Amino acid sequence: MSDEIELSLPIANVGRMMKKILPPSAKISREAKERMQQCASEFICFVTGEAAHRCQKENRKTVNGDDICWALSSLGFDNYSEAMLRYLENFREFERERANQNNYKANNNCIEEKDEETKCMTIQH
Repeated sequence: MSDEIELSLPIANVGRMMKKILPPSAKISREAKERMQQCASEFICFVTGEAAHRCQKENRKTVNGDDICWALSSLGFDNYSEAMLRYLENFREFERERANQNNYKANNNCIEEKDEETKCMTIQH
């Protein structure tokens, strides 16, 4: 038994991604899905390892999206890095908008509660 834990993407997910690219009538063998699963998992480990090495040199414990983009670029995957940077920017903008909406809702609830308290105080007096 190996001490190394095998980490890999779920084969059903890999198969779905492969089917999206192929014509509807195409079939994918189990072996092809397994090979792609191994390649994708190895690629993720390769990029993550490079990003983790950067974090270690900078005395940081957390790998973030910028580290992954940097790793992709440093490993020669500039096209992927550029696409990831655009995705990361869109994701961060979405998160900011969501936080602003949550803050807006919380503030409105607070105002409504204060209005209710004021009404109650007025009625009681």
